[in-house]
Amino acid sequence: MRIASVGGRIKLVRDNALVDVHKASDGRFGPTAADVFEQWAQFRDWAAHDTTEGDTPLNESEAEAPVPPRPQVFGIGLNYREHQIESGLPAPEVPLVFTKFPTSITNALTEIRLPTDQVDWEVEVAIVMGARAHNVSRSDAWSYVAGVTAAQDFSARDVQMRPARTPQFNLGKSFPGFTPLGPLLVTPDEFDDPNDITLSCDINGVTMQSSSTSDLIFDVGQLIEYLSGIVILLPGDVILTGTPSGVGLGQTPKRFLTADDEVVSHVGDLTMRHTFAAAGAPRA
Repeated sequence: MRIASVGGRIKLVRDNALVDVHKASDGRFGPTAADVFEQWAQFRDWAAHDTTEGDTPLNESEAEAPVPPRPQVFGIGLNYREHQIESGLPAPEVPLVFTKFPTSITNALTEIRLPTDQVDWEVEVAIVMGARAHNVSRSDAWSYVAGVTAAQDFSARDVQMRPARTPQFNLGKSFPGFTPLGPLLVTPDEFDDPNDITLSCDINGVTMQSSSTSDLIFDVGQLIEYLSGIVILLPGDVILTGTPSGVGLGQTPKRFLTADDEVVSHVGDLTMRHTFAAAGAPRA
């Protein structure tokens, strides 16, 4: 199953056409993402049996981030083996967790302002929770997941890494637009192996990152087990599972984004596209 959020309303995506969930379910579900995620299990069962055909063509440029407003957003650092090697840091013994503030969430096809001259890219597979999760085991973890979507963890490295000996990641990763998600949410059953999802990132047509979640140090089940053993995960919460090697900070010399760049991010068959503008530039 694939779902989109368009105009603030949740839609099923069938054969590249949209089904309005609220209308098709006679008001039982929706109309918003928040409404659907609060009843995710019942919604999923209804959608599996509903046969309504789409009446509006899918236009991904109109798709909004497919999550409820203001979810908890968890990022995981150094979670790909090749990226951990690239960083020159030892492999973590437990997941390295930071948060991204929900006001940084944006859509899959947008222009983003560059607040500093050290903004880096980090393509990620994002897991969106479909049920309240607390003390969940690794073996049961996927049953709590609503779906998977594409993400970027854009990072202002100069802000992320300060102060020098005690860096605070959250603010450097939470500027407006620094957490794009979308364009669709794809349920785990759509993947041949949800623990082997491909992802890549192109800068101006050049592939900088290319990997699969099979390279994760801590897989999705381990991440959910670890996080839910400490906090309560809620429907619609987002876990960014980490980024593979090939980030700008790891280049020689270091490479950061400029107003002339275009970033294209791929997760499975999902594609996000972002352009950039200097902080003081007029909006397009």
